[in-house]
Amino acid sequence: MDKELKAQIIADNRQGENDTGSPEVQIAILTARINQLTEHMKKNPKDHHSQRGLLKMVGHRKNLLSYLADKDIERYRAIVKKLGLRK
Repeated sequence: MDKELKAQIIADNRQGENDTGSPEVQIAILTARINQLTEHMKKNPKDHHSQRGLLKMVGHRKNLLSYLADKDIERYRAIVKKLGLRK
């Protein structure tokens, strides 16, 4: 992920002016990385090291989503809708 894309994701999902670490920002960054790695895995199905990293990122995102759902359900619903995570 290049700097411009990451800066754009942070700008789109931040809560305040200097916000880079809120759960929404972290979830959005992880989602972008997961999407990129998913495309890589479609082309390289035997890349088990990347597959493990992908599974770790999915688990981390799941934990952040659980935290946000417990902390503030409205923020959780907003980020899930914005990123299109649940069907």
